[in-house]
Amino acid sequence: MTTSLADHLRALPDEALAALLQLRPDLVVPVPADVAALALRVESRVSVARALDGLDQFTLQILDAARLTRHPSDGTTSPDAVLALATAGPHPPEPATVRGAVDRLRARFLLYGPEQALRITGSVDELAPYPAGLGRPAEELDLRAAALCADAAKLRRTLLAAPPSARAVLDRLAAGPPVGSVPPGSLRAPALGAEDDLPPDPTNGGPATGSPVRWLVEARLLVAVSAGTVELPREVGLLLRRDTGPLGPLRADPPPVDAPPREAKAVDSAGVGQTMEVVRHTEALLEALTAEPAPVLRSGGIGVRDLRRLARSVTLDEPTTALLVEVAYAAGLLGELELPAAASRYGGEQQVLPTGAYEVWRAVSPAHRWEQLARAWLTMSRQAGLVGQRDDRDRPISALSPEAERAGAPAARRAVLEVLAELEPATAPTAEEVQALLDWRAPRRSRGREAAHREVLTEAARLGVTGLGALTSYGRLLLADVTATDERGGDDPLGLRADAEGGDPSSTVRALDALLPAPVDHFLVQADLSVVVPGPPDPTLAAELEAVGEPESAGAASVYRVTTASVRRALDSGYTADDLHELFRRRSRTPIPQGLTYLVDDVARQHGGLRVGSAGGYVRSDDEALLAEVLADRRLTPLAFRRLAPTVLCTSYQVGRMLTALRDAGYAPVPEDASGTMVLARPRVRRAPTRTPSTGRTHDPLGTSRLALPRLMGVVEQIRRGEAAARAARRAPAVVRGGAARAAAGPLPAHGHTEALAVLQQAVRDKALVWVGYVDAHGATLSRLLRPVSIGAGYLRAEDERTEMLHTFALHRITAAVRQE
Repeated sequence: MTTSLADHLRALPDEALAALLQLRPDLVVPVPADVAALALRVESRVSVARALDGLDQFTLQILDAARLTRHPSDGTTSPDAVLALATAGPHPPEPATVRGAVDRLRARFLLYGPEQALRITGSVDELAPYPAGLGRPAEELDLRAAALCADAAKLRRTLLAAPPSARAVLDRLAAGPPVGSVPPGSLRAPALGAEDDLPPDPTNGGPATGSPVRWLVEARLLVAVSAGTVELPREVGLLLRRDTGPLGPLRADPPPVDAPPREAKAVDSAGVGQTMEVVRHTEALLEALTAEPAPVLRSGGIGVRDLRRLARSVTLDEPTTALLVEVAYAAGLLGELELPAAASRYGGEQQVLPTGAYEVWRAVSPAHRWEQLARAWLTMSRQAGLVGQRDDRDRPISALSPEAERAGAPAARRAVLEVLAELEPATAPTAEEVQALLDWRAPRRSRGREAAHREVLTEAARLGVTGLGALTSYGRLLLADVTATDERGGDDPLGLRADAEGGDPSSTVRALDALLPAPVDHFLVQADLSVVVPGPPDPTLAAELEAVGEPESAGAASVYRVTTASVRRALDSGYTADDLHELFRRRSRTPIPQGLTYLVDDVARQHGGLRVGSAGGYVRSDDEALLAEVLADRRLTPLAFRRLAPTVLCTSYQVGRMLTALRDAGYAPVPEDASGTMVLARPRVRRAPTRTPSTGRTHDPLGTSRLALPRLMGVVEQIRRGEAAARAARRAPAVVRGGAARAAAGPLPAHGHTEALAVLQQAVRDKALVWVGYVDAHGATLSRLLRPVSIGAGYLRAEDERTEMLHTFALHRITAAVRQE
């Protein structure tokens, strides 16, 4: 007697069923109604594909061995048969390793059943039609090919007689997949006498053989399954694999990495230097967007010209600039600001510029800033490497455009970093070695993603997650922290634990803080008015330097220069000459040069000598000679000044243009209000609305990975309860089932409806369970076990015993009601 998959699931204890749901979390989205629904989902194509995607190459090969050893009559196999086939090659794996792979397959219910009668879960054959890269048996393809394969000696002689070019085709198909395409008409025999026109076979070095594929088809070593497709019979493939084994080369362990470990301190030092550069370049990029926001294209994203402008402003190449833009956007530091509708005839435009979170980001330590960027990169669902390439419609993909969205990008980054984390610390494998490890860990998932994996390695090096090709110590902590956050997500769906722990720095920040040079709160003033900061400045010092100096070089030790324009900018923002002198005395560890003191005093003496107000605009000054100089200055001729009084000039232009023109001409004007008081203020900075960083879970799009055991046990309990209710529904009283049938034939008699109503009213008073038969809105006749709560206004409100949910039923649709005994 054959036992179904649902019967096997029903026989499992609750702990084993919870273990299955933990290994295959997609089975609980949504929660199955009962065990029968769970069995259907276990065998569904999508769920089986997810389970296969998470298996390593060796486990998949053992699954192929189970498929190849199935008994023709009942389709079952056994671990002994799998072990015999797996150890038939020249380098057999350990029996314990094979049995461990079988146990992994049974735990995921890709194999199920008794020990000596294992069955393959449905849909496996559909997803992988050629087990171990072998074709179908010859008897399923062609009777003549089957006759050849049945004679082992004749089959070997035919293989030995194959020309070298034909043998190369056989070896290629034997490695898998066993099917190949040929040009239409190439399998037809040549016309009579055409053999003489065939060129000689250069591989064979002898007479003409024609098409090697046609030779193989005529020799029955290949079978033409369609006009342009040939297939290698399974028996021929097994014979060609006599040197490697029926399953091909088996590798129970991941491929080795030949690269020797580097010095851990050198790896961390290289990574730390890159983290400082990333933070500095990101800040410079956001400042460039503050000064000149980038318009959003109608199709979305930033245009190529604006990306080039940003790359020039931060002295980076375009791919790195696009990566920083994408990461800053994912971290919530960039956003879109809607412009007024008058800016475009299409009803409005948008600009990309920093959000309010940028101000908070600038105020924290460099380690905090880098961690926010690196976490956003690791979890964002965008592939920055696609920027600059072309989409399916041959249009360029721009930064922040929807075409760069890839749902599998977070999983690809996690997979690559996990490979590096599993190696010995400070090991720097090559890109080919990383890809080989990925191909072994999850061959189905990594197939076709080679370019994306190489991009991950490049981006990790640019961001400082890796150094000298190896994963840094703080990068390892970041990966573990993100993984732990995912695992806590199943146990903390509301994120309360993360909020409670948000005040303490993470292990990544603490480790990076220990490696980064300590922030400095001082600088060194040189005689040439340059200011050297011997380390990363703290946020307060950085803000002061931004106000009083012009940056000249950045890095571990940055250099600023004090100029007339920078001093004037500081005075415009509210500093006085005494404030600047005090700032340099307090911050400088070297004596203040006399030239700097003179420069500050000279600029401060001229500052405010001219006053600008609105009339159109006017300029006034107590120095009549200075006004005469302004009036005679040819550079200011476009402003068309007129003298209203010895101390007042007037123009029709607005204040903003006058200020710019006067400052460009070398003057130091300041604006004033209606009362004549100087208006000193920092430039107004626009910010985009604050965005939520995209730092969600990375591994499972459904958010169901790593469900906590208590939640899994609750899901199992719900499935068991649904199974019990379904089993009880099949035992519903005959009166209820018969009442439903009568309702389908016509209206319920009045006395029957009255009796059912009386039973329901009594059940409301006694809080008892009642079997209720009713007709739903679609005309289907159903029966449910309910606990009535109330009756009124022509409706029954009752709790379903199966789902523990309240439902409302129209009384005129109820066909019968029987109290459960």
